[in-house]
Amino acid sequence: MTQKRVTKAIFPVAGLGTRFLPATKSIPKEIMTLVDRPLIQYAIDEARAAGIKEFIFVTSRGKGALEDYFDNAPVLEQELRKKGKEDQLEALQDTNMESGAIAYVRQHKALGLGHAVWCAHRLIGDEPFAVILPDDVIAAEKPCLQQMVEAHAETGGCMVAAMKVPAEKASAYGVLDIKDDLGAMVSVKGMVEKPKVNEAPSDLAVIGRYILTPSVLRSLNQMKTGAGGEIQLTDAIAAEIQEGRDVFGYRFRGKRFDCGSKAGFLQATVAFGLARDELRDEFASYLHDIVAPKNAAE
Repeated sequence: MTQKRVTKAIFPVAGLGTRFLPATKSIPKEIMTLVDRPLIQYAIDEARAAGIKEFIFVTSRGKGALEDYFDNAPVLEQELRKKGKEDQLEALQDTNMESGAIAYVRQHKALGLGHAVWCAHRLIGDEPFAVILPDDVIAAEKPCLQQMVEAHAETGGCMVAAMKVPAEKASAYGVLDIKDDLGAMVSVKGMVEKPKVNEAPSDLAVIGRYILTPSVLRSLNQMKTGAGGEIQLTDAIAAEIQEGRDVFGYRFRGKRFDCGSKAGFLQATVAFGLARDELRDEFASYLHDIVAPKNAAE
């Protein structure tokens, strides 16, 4: 059976980014720069590679810089063109979005990820859609969402990106209860949001990439609170299972960095810096110089 193509993606970006204060006092967390691109650009590039055509941002007060980032900058482009800086001009143009490609909706109250996704329901219609959390940056030869879209074309239903986590860290995630292990994918019989230590049903945790059906939005419309007193997206996906609809976990190929934490952001900076040809040698030499004395002392 041919599945509808996934062409819309929701980007929940309404959070205050308090873990990065004071930097996020004046700039949205999603604009914070990983090497030379803001977090949101990595998410947009991944969505484009997956065939996404419509980009829906769920924002809040103070996110004006995020909206401005995707506007054309004709004066800057003209200056770069005049100075013959073609590489920089090309990089800048990659940030431009076609008129009408981006829509912005407001989440006026911080009621959880499920509520943020629900805020975009009027723009989704009756078709599958993706959700991308920009905090989760994934380094992969084939972008994670592209991998998922290709798999979803065969399976339909809901699909969540999943990765293996140690038992002591499972309480920070939604964890899959596995029905059948199909290799790259697992069929799911349940989901537990932030289980207590040693009570997780598996070692597969959900991270910030989803392909969802419109019925998930209908579940979210009931506005039931879950873990932490918030409206949990995990609960709405679990309701799909209870209704007899398919939910899959997808073991993506790649390395995920939690850029919502300071340590994860620093780890991503090192990894992405070393992946850049023009930075690798000098950066690797510097890292060796600062790490070697410590190792020698130990």
